[in-house]
Amino acid sequence: MDRSPITTHILDTQSGKPANGVNVTLSVQENSCWKALGQGITDSDGRINRLIKDDIGACAPHGIYQLTFDVKEYFESQSQKCFFPKVQLTFEVCEKRHYHVPLLLSPYSYTTYRGS
Repeated sequence: MDRSPITTHILDTQSGKPANGVNVTLSVQENSCWKALGQGITDSDGRINRLIKDDIGACAPHGIYQLTFDVKEYFESQSQKCFFPKVQLTFEVCEKRHYHVPLLLSPYSYTTYRGS
Protein backbone atom coordinates (compact mmCIF):
# COMPACT_ATOMS: atom_id res chain seq x y z
CA MET A 1 0.00 0.00 0.00
CA ASP A 2 1.47 3.37 -1.01
CA ARG A 3 -0.67 5.49 1.32
CA SER A 4 -2.47 5.17 4.64
CA PRO A 5 -6.26 5.04 4.79
CA ILE A 6 -6.08 8.48 6.47
CA THR A 7 -3.79 11.12 4.96
CA THR A 8 -3.26 14.84 5.36
CA HIS A 9 -1.44 17.82 3.98
CA ILE A 10 -0.84 21.38 5.18
CA LEU A 11 -0.89 24.56 3.14
CA ASP A 12 0.50 27.74 4.69
CA THR A 13 -2.12 30.17 3.39
CA GLN A 14 -0.07 33.22 4.35
CA SER A 15 2.83 32.24 2.10
CA GLY A 16 0.81 30.17 -0.37
CA LYS A 17 3.29 27.30 0.04
CA PRO A 18 3.14 23.82 1.54
CA ALA A 19 4.14 23.62 5.21
CA ASN A 20 6.99 21.15 5.37
CA GLY A 21 8.60 19.74 8.50
CA VAL A 22 5.44 19.69 10.65
CA ASN A 23 5.06 16.76 13.06
CA VAL A 24 1.60 15.16 12.86
CA THR A 25 0.16 12.42 15.07
CA LEU A 26 -2.91 10.31 14.27
CA SER A 27 -4.84 8.81 17.19
CA VAL A 28 -8.02 6.77 17.57
CA GLN A 29 -10.43 6.96 20.48
CA GLU A 30 -10.70 3.76 22.51
CA ASN A 31 -12.85 3.71 25.67
CA SER A 32 -12.66 7.51 26.10
CA CYS A 33 -8.84 7.48 25.73
CA TRP A 34 -6.67 8.35 22.73
CA LYS A 35 -4.36 5.67 21.29
CA ALA A 36 -1.65 6.84 18.88
CA LEU A 37 -1.76 4.97 15.56
CA GLY A 38 1.10 6.69 13.82
CA GLN A 39 2.95 9.87 13.21
CA GLY A 40 4.94 11.55 10.51
CA ILE A 41 6.51 14.78 9.34
CA THR A 42 5.17 16.68 6.36
CA ASP A 43 7.36 16.50 3.27
CA SER A 44 8.37 19.32 0.90
CA ASP A 45 4.85 19.21 -0.58
CA GLY A 46 3.31 19.50 2.91
CA ARG A 47 2.01 15.91 2.73
CA ILE A 48 2.12 12.73 4.77
CA ASN A 49 0.96 9.75 2.75
CA ARG A 50 2.13 6.98 5.11
CA LEU A 51 0.81 8.22 8.44
CA ILE A 52 -0.17 4.73 9.62
CA LYS A 53 2.78 2.36 9.40
CA ASP A 54 0.86 -0.82 10.25
CA ASP A 55 -1.07 -2.56 7.50
CA ILE A 56 -4.68 -1.95 8.55
CA GLY A 57 -5.94 -2.19 4.98
CA ALA A 58 -7.13 0.35 2.46
CA CYS A 59 -9.86 1.69 4.77
CA ALA A 60 -9.66 2.73 8.41
CA PRO A 61 -12.03 0.97 10.81
CA HIS A 62 -15.09 2.90 11.95
CA GLY A 63 -14.35 5.18 14.90
CA ILE A 64 -13.41 8.62 16.18
CA TYR A 65 -9.96 9.82 15.09
CA GLN A 66 -7.81 12.83 15.87
CA LEU A 67 -5.01 14.48 13.93
CA THR A 68 -2.66 16.61 16.05
CA PHE A 69 -0.48 19.09 14.17
CA ASP A 70 2.48 20.55 16.13
CA VAL A 71 2.72 23.84 14.25
CA LYS A 72 4.62 26.05 16.69
CA GLU A 73 8.06 24.86 15.53
CA TYR A 74 7.04 25.38 11.90
CA PHE A 75 6.16 29.02 12.54
CA GLU A 76 9.29 29.55 14.61
CA SER A 77 11.33 28.23 11.65
CA GLN A 78 9.62 30.94 9.58
CA SER A 79 10.52 33.59 12.22
CA GLN A 80 6.84 34.00 13.08
CA LYS A 81 4.74 33.68 16.20
CA CYS A 82 1.49 31.76 16.16
CA PHE A 83 -1.67 31.81 18.23
CA PHE A 84 -2.36 28.06 17.95
CA PRO A 85 0.79 26.05 18.84
CA LYS A 86 -1.11 22.81 18.20
CA VAL A 87 -4.10 22.12 16.02
CA GLN A 88 -6.23 19.11 16.89
CA LEU A 89 -8.84 17.93 14.43
CA THR A 90 -11.31 15.30 15.60
CA PHE A 91 -13.42 13.47 13.01
CA GLU A 92 -15.49 10.33 12.62
CA VAL A 93 -14.81 7.57 10.12
CA CYS A 94 -18.11 5.91 9.31
CA GLU A 95 -17.65 4.76 5.70
CA LYS A 96 -15.23 2.29 4.16
CA ARG A 97 -13.15 4.66 2.08
CA HIS A 98 -9.96 6.71 2.11
CA TYR A 99 -10.07 9.88 4.24
CA HIS A 100 -7.95 12.92 3.40
CA VAL A 101 -8.03 15.73 5.98
CA PRO A 102 -6.15 18.86 4.81
CA LEU A 103 -5.18 21.78 7.03
CA LEU A 104 -5.07 25.35 5.71
CA LEU A 105 -2.91 27.25 8.14
CA SER A 106 -1.87 30.78 9.02
CA PRO A 107 -0.33 32.18 12.24
CA TYR A 108 -3.70 33.21 13.67
CA SER A 109 -6.24 30.90 12.03
CA TYR A 110 -6.81 27.54 10.45
CA THR A 111 -9.41 25.81 8.31
CA THR A 112 -9.99 22.20 7.42
CA TYR A 113 -12.32 20.10 5.30
CA ARG A 114 -12.90 16.52 4.20
CA GLY A 115 -10.81 16.14 1.10
CA SER A 116 -10.67 13.39 -1.47
